[in-house]
Amino acid sequence: MAYWLFKSEPDVWGWDKQIAKGDAGEEWDGVRNYQARNNMRAMKRGDLGFFYHSRTGLEIVGIVEVCAEAHPDSTTDDERWDCVDIKAVRPFAKPVTMKQIKADQRLQDMVLVNNSRLSVQPVTEAEWKIICDLGETKP
Repeated sequence: MAYWLFKSEPDVWGWDKQIAKGDAGEEWDGVRNYQARNNMRAMKRGDLGFFYHSRTGLEIVGIVEVCAEAHPDSTTDDERWDCVDIKAVRPFAKPVTMKQIKADQRLQDMVLVNNSRLSVQPVTEAEWKIICDLGETKP
């Protein structure tokens, strides 16, 4: 299993909207960055990810699961762009802020800290466990 982080502006697509999609999940569409797209192409069904509120909030608020592997993004006819489908698994008991993440020396090499603009990014198993612990949430 691999771990990931999905960034979304909460006023565009927030955690509550993700939960409302239930087990069917929702396409993680609209990504127009090659590195983020390639990350999605590497995802497997059952991989887990953090749901991160960007721009406002700047915090990890929940855990999602990849429920459909990479397929053409329905929001474009351009064959270069793919997406995955994700579904909400559980909210964080306590959101983990970017400030907390940056302050934790164990997370200094995390992609979120070093390339905060990348919308879909990998998370190591060690980082996954640390952040779940900070958020008082079962990994």
